[in-house]
Amino acid sequence: MSKRILIVDDAAFMRMMIKDILTKSGFNVIGEAQDGAHAVQLYQELLPDLVTMDITMPEMDGITALKKIKEINPNAKVIMCSAMGQQAMVIDAIQAGAKDFIVKPFQADRVIEAIQKALD
Repeated sequence: MSKRILIVDDAAFMRMMIKDILTKSGFNVIGEAQDGAHAVQLYQELLPDLVTMDITMPEMDGITALKKIKEINPNAKVIMCSAMGQQAMVIDAIQAGAKDFIVKPFQADRVIEAIQKALD
C-alpha cells in the first residue's frame, strides 16, 4: 500500500511541485493545506503517514503546526520545508520533533530520500 502524505505550503506552486514529485514516485497525496491551522485540522481528519510542512506561512507557521500535530500524535512524521537562510528555524523544527527538512527549490531525489528515511 502506498504511503499517504499531506502537503502543507502557502504557495500553491510549491504544493504542486511536491505533489508531482511524490505521485511520480508512487506516494499517495491525500490532502493539501495552505497554512498551519488548516494542516492541523486536516491531520486530524486524514491521519496521513507523513506531512511535508512549510515553515513560513500565514495564520499559523509550520513550527507551531508541527507542535500541535505532535500533541495529537507524538509519533507523527513531519518533514519541514524551508527556503535558504532559515537555519535557525530548521533547528527549532527539529527540536520540536520534525524528522528531517528539505530546502527549496526542491530537488526530487532529496525529497524522496528524506521521505523514505522518515517512513522507515
